[in-house]
Amino acid sequence: MPGRVRVAVRLRPRNAEEEMADADFGDCVELQPELKRLKLRRNNWDSDTFEFDEVLTQSASQKRVYEVVAKPVVESVLDGYNGTVMAYGQTGTGKTFTLGQLGEGDTSSRGIMVRSMEDILADLSPATDSVTVSYLQLYMETLQDLLNPANDNIPIVEDPRTGDVSLPGATLVDIRDQQSFLELLRIGEANRVAANTKMNTESSRSHAMLTVHIKRSVVESEDIVSTSQNGDVSHLIKPSKPLVRKSKLVVVDLAGSERVHKSGSEGLMLEEAKSINLSLSSLGKCINALAENNAHVPFRDSKLTRMLRDSFGGTARTSLIVTIGPSPRHRGETSSTILFGQRAMKVENMLKIKEEFDYKSLSRKLEIQLDKLIAENERQQKSFEDDIEKINLEAQCRIMEAERKFANEFEKEKLKCQMEYMGIVKELEQKLVLNQDRHDCHADNGEGPAQSSADEVAELKMLLETESNRRKAAEEEVARLKWQLEKYTQPEEGGCFEITKLHNLLEDEAHQKKKLEEEIIILRSQLLQSNYEIEQMRRCLEGGSSGSTFSATDSSVTQVRHSQFKDAANGQKSPVATLFEQVGLQKILSLLESDDANVRIHAVKVVANLAAEEANQKRIVEAGGLTSLLMLLRRYEDETVRRVAAGAIANLAMNEANQELIMAEGGITLLSMAASDAEDPQTLRMVAGAIANLCGNDKILMTLRSQGGIKALLGIVRCGHPDVLSQVARGIANFAKCESRASNQGIKTGRSILIEDGALPWIVQNANNEAAPIRRHIELALCHLAQHEANAKDMISGGALWELVRISTDCSREDIRSLAHKTLSSITAFKSELRRLRIDY
Repeated sequence: MPGRVRVAVRLRPRNAEEEMADADFGDCVELQPELKRLKLRRNNWDSDTFEFDEVLTQSASQKRVYEVVAKPVVESVLDGYNGTVMAYGQTGTGKTFTLGQLGEGDTSSRGIMVRSMEDILADLSPATDSVTVSYLQLYMETLQDLLNPANDNIPIVEDPRTGDVSLPGATLVDIRDQQSFLELLRIGEANRVAANTKMNTESSRSHAMLTVHIKRSVVESEDIVSTSQNGDVSHLIKPSKPLVRKSKLVVVDLAGSERVHKSGSEGLMLEEAKSINLSLSSLGKCINALAENNAHVPFRDSKLTRMLRDSFGGTARTSLIVTIGPSPRHRGETSSTILFGQRAMKVENMLKIKEEFDYKSLSRKLEIQLDKLIAENERQQKSFEDDIEKINLEAQCRIMEAERKFANEFEKEKLKCQMEYMGIVKELEQKLVLNQDRHDCHADNGEGPAQSSADEVAELKMLLETESNRRKAAEEEVARLKWQLEKYTQPEEGGCFEITKLHNLLEDEAHQKKKLEEEIIILRSQLLQSNYEIEQMRRCLEGGSSGSTFSATDSSVTQVRHSQFKDAANGQKSPVATLFEQVGLQKILSLLESDDANVRIHAVKVVANLAAEEANQKRIVEAGGLTSLLMLLRRYEDETVRRVAAGAIANLAMNEANQELIMAEGGITLLSMAASDAEDPQTLRMVAGAIANLCGNDKILMTLRSQGGIKALLGIVRCGHPDVLSQVARGIANFAKCESRASNQGIKTGRSILIEDGALPWIVQNANNEAAPIRRHIELALCHLAQHEANAKDMISGGALWELVRISTDCSREDIRSLAHKTLSSITAFKSELRRLRIDY
């Protein structure tokens, strides 16, 4: 991005010496700040005009100088660009005052160095960002560390690939607050070389360079647009990638240019002046070459130009302030300074942001994810082993039961066969006796024995054949029972078959769950927009229907509507007192049983609005309004009636006296049925709000659970609408808080009912929900669940421990953050798990 060097000129007011020496002469400079222009007088009738980016008069405050010259550069540095602020001018024109004034006695006189560090520290985050400072001086072409004067020969190293200049060996100090920075500036100024000359009592004899290195962590995410098969567009966000932006702010206080015959320098001071003028001359040559777009720029002529290579013609945003004096005696030096600023305005820099991957942050994230995966894997492995053990135990029980059953059946069949055999033998004996009697009778009658014997033989053959068939059938049945017994006496094969079957079922369930989660992520953003449009359409339709008239036989309905239309025309709502006076509560409640659907809907809306005011709730309950609302919830399938009735019950449930009455009349059962049948998000929000209010009563917790209130609340999460989930989260938080209070009082022991009913996975899943109301309630519920040792094992295996650690550091609310930290420090199981995972807390 192109960025020209911006130049501002600042005029110093006359000092005491100039007031006396130049009392008869006018200033050689005339400022026109509104035109950003100054005039340099040649004589009394002729002058030269110059234009700058800013012209600052003698009365310009230090604050205005900072905001005009340095603040844009500081803001660019905070955005990731390099920046330079430099002061150039004759000795004694106020360069050091403009840049390095500490302002200890008068804060309004603070210079650019102090003010820029204030803005930098205010914008950075101590947790993720860092600021380091070095302070150097170039004295007679020797680079010396002002924070460690013994280090007086610091080399200048240039990267041949990028051209970046670095100063290895310079002292770098981490800055955490403004006080430590002021102390650092005091040390540096004390070590800087200064001397007394004719032009300035405290003339700086070296170029000072303050370098502020800033390292900021940023997170970038990419928004991906995907199109479904139906043509709907959804936005998915890729995982963020951690980046580090490194920038630096260089504040350069150049030593003043001077003429030897004016300053009176001799000896060592004369050599110092020669060195200063030589380095400033090299800087002027570089700026001239850049302004004229020469192919060669002599940066290597001096150490000063080598260090400022990035500031002129490089990648830094540069602001130059040239300081001049009003005295006509120094018109030549003033003209030279102005011409230097004019040439610098022609220099163009190309600004660049320096970004790189934050490998440390990424490594920390991956380590945390790895620890979570290890803990999840261990939990799943333990769960799998428990399932295998349970399956083996069930298989052994079934085998033993089968053995016992078939042994009993075998004994019964054996006994049955023996009884049949004995019966047949007895029957044969009886027939034998009968045949013998017949034989004797036939013999007496003279019949031959041959005929009777043949008949007996045929009969015996038939009996024998029947007996053989029965015996064969019995043997086959015995063989079949033995085969089945052997089959069930092989536990390993049966167990393996059952285990394989269960594994396949588990894999199918996991695959289906993953597929559904992906579809939910894609559809959730579409659902939010669709819900908003549907809600707007519903409100328009209700507004239109309320404005239409309908026939009603009851005169009170007409009276209510007439008053509402009149109030609507006047821009006011009908107050509750007017409704009572014109119609009466009993009449309104009687309209709930009207055969006209429009009358019924209108009446239930009026009752819901009345129930929203605490003063009316007792009167509604005493008049039988709660019973009527519950009947509407039970009898009518109209979605509007159910939604408004559920909202009215939710309003009544805010009163503790009404909560037990709602439970006594079976209200939780009706709310549970409505939760399972309804699909409209607004209806589910009303039902969830009513159950959430009931969850805050200590006296009805067990009844609420036994009548299916917790199951119904968890079933409502299928909707996925943020408003519905917020009510569910509030109910869970209320229930967890009451449970925690009951456990502290010794009323309740053992695991939480929420954990027993399977609420923990959903709680963990939504503990870091992007919606603030959902996240706040879930975080509070987790902290209350974690208060008791009985819940610790389930919370560790369910992944809740990680969320507690996050809440203790990242939660926006101080009370919840403190509660999470206290819990992690007091529960033995949590401390053991954190030690096992080697997490310092």
